[in-house]
Amino acid sequence: MDLSDNQYDEVGVDNEQDDNETIEEPKVGMTFSSAEEVWSYYMKYGKQKGFGVCKRNSKQGDDGNVRWFTLVCARQGTSKSKAANILKPRQTEKIGCMARINATLNDEGGYTLSKVNLDHTHVCSPEKARHFRCFKKVDARVSKRFKINDEAGIRMKKNFKSLVVEAGGYKNVPFVEECRNYIDKERQLRLGIGGAEALCNYFRQMQKKNPDFYYEMDVDDDLKLKNVFWADARSRAAYQSFRDVITFDTTYLTNAYNMPFAPFVGVNHHGQSMLFGCGLISNEDTHTFKWLFESWLNCMNDQPPNAIITDQDKAIQLAISRVFPTSRHRFCLWHIMKKLPKKFGSHSRYEEIKSTLQKCVYDSLSEQEFEERWCDLLNTYDLHENAWLGSLYSDRHFWVPAYIRDTFWAGMSIAQRSEGINAFFDNYVNSRTTLKQFVDQYDSALRRKVENEAVADFNSFNTEIPCISHYPLEKQFQKAYTIAKFKEVQDELRGFLYLTTSLLECEGGKYTYIVADEVQVSDELIKRANYIVKLDEDLLEVNCSCKLFEFRGILCRHALRILTQLGKSTVPSKYILDRWRKDIKRKYNFVKSSYEATSNPEGQRYDRIQNCFYELCSNAAKTESNCVKLINQLEQLKLEFH
Repeated sequence: MDLSDNQYDEVGVDNEQDDNETIEEPKVGMTFSSAEEVWSYYMKYGKQKGFGVCKRNSKQGDDGNVRWFTLVCARQGTSKSKAANILKPRQTEKIGCMARINATLNDEGGYTLSKVNLDHTHVCSPEKARHFRCFKKVDARVSKRFKINDEAGIRMKKNFKSLVVEAGGYKNVPFVEECRNYIDKERQLRLGIGGAEALCNYFRQMQKKNPDFYYEMDVDDDLKLKNVFWADARSRAAYQSFRDVITFDTTYLTNAYNMPFAPFVGVNHHGQSMLFGCGLISNEDTHTFKWLFESWLNCMNDQPPNAIITDQDKAIQLAISRVFPTSRHRFCLWHIMKKLPKKFGSHSRYEEIKSTLQKCVYDSLSEQEFEERWCDLLNTYDLHENAWLGSLYSDRHFWVPAYIRDTFWAGMSIAQRSEGINAFFDNYVNSRTTLKQFVDQYDSALRRKVENEAVADFNSFNTEIPCISHYPLEKQFQKAYTIAKFKEVQDELRGFLYLTTSLLECEGGKYTYIVADEVQVSDELIKRANYIVKLDEDLLEVNCSCKLFEFRGILCRHALRILTQLGKSTVPSKYILDRWRKDIKRKYNFVKSSYEATSNPEGQRYDRIQNCFYELCSNAAKTESNCVKLINQLEQLKLEFH
């Protein structure tokens, strides 16, 4: 018999008793048939008297039987403060109480009480005894209810309250709301029949095909799978080329197919979605997201993204601040604005509020302009006490365009990327798909994605979109950019039709222009706005107040118009981003994926060379001298094979 802490300390054995039952006081010589009976008896006695019970120590014989053990009051012993600030010590229940019983193995194989101390050094309260940890018991019926409600999406707070009402009050509930720890422990990936085994087999097969396949598995104390993360070799290599911006969206497959799928998505030089790893998670709290983000960061060699886009979620926000403190975090504007009907749909002036809020958010070109319009919104419709708007204003640096335009987002919004993920798994996942089937189909979806990129690469090199103007700078973009991105440049050039420019200031080679723009929002609505464009001929810099280049990496129509107006035949090289170029060889194209057999001879040679380096790097990394020696030799080889 093993009297381990796990068996007795965490959750007591069944200790419920009839309210009218009187438990006899412990005395030396009392006998019990087993250690469990001793424990059960002393638990009932402790609850009747008003003190908690825990195991102090025990001794096991050579035959494996426990020779003796001690059960004590929960307030026994002393506690040394571990608080960082000695002026703010943490609370403790340890005060050195000596009440206890000693049970010794007898000749019949049972246990006899050999020592008894009934004196407590504190006040015992039977009414409050239920708050001791040993009495916080979750029985089978309650456990089942918790699990069902949790799977149905009922939040922990309501889950607990329903049981309080059913029991007739808090005093009749043998646990407290902190039983959320129990739910967290019980939560595991609901994988379906054969799901866990299929996942493990899949990971082993992928890693066997390519040692750069990466995965991590998170299990609970009972070795039940809670969360998993994985990324194939090609995705890991592609991240090195496109690590500037990612989106993290848990809503698509979770909502559509009840599959807790959490993908990390980026965008390539064609503007196509790329999967940079993904997870399956059992919970959506800060602890789970922190585990997932740390797994992903470890997979990507501790290189965080420059920027990350997520839904507005406090748990995700907190996890990102801890794991990616240097990354610029942005909320999905689309997810926020789609909540308007729910928040104000019943308001008598809903349409006015909606229109005013949209203008405030979308038309404000500066932070000051947004602040003024937001203040007018609250004043006009008396919305100062609206909690939702209050929370949005507090988080304005995470979602309002005026505050985030100065950061490069590669043209990504979470709405567009979610649509990309939808298309990513079209024809591969449906509402009846099990995890085992999903694993089988996952590779097919990735293979199609690689093929789509290969086709786009081919088209960008072997076809071209004719220029729509006679400006040489358009030819410059046509020659450098992929077709998808060149089309975006042409969209800006078409906008020249709606621009009017006026020189505001000119000093030496520095120009300042006002550019008036007209954008058709709908069949009946045209939005007009003025932008400031500054050009410095000496520094070869052009900046526009719309900040499209900073935001999307595409030079805006306003800046392009001023360049052409001043007779500039080329765009400064800093405005032709390598990220969108079609003529750059990116290393991930030479990496064989775990899910595809390469027929590319160059890729095969790359793999052969890379495999030779695995053992070499591992051995050289053991000492600093070998590391330096290898690096020097590699530098010589780089010159030879340049």
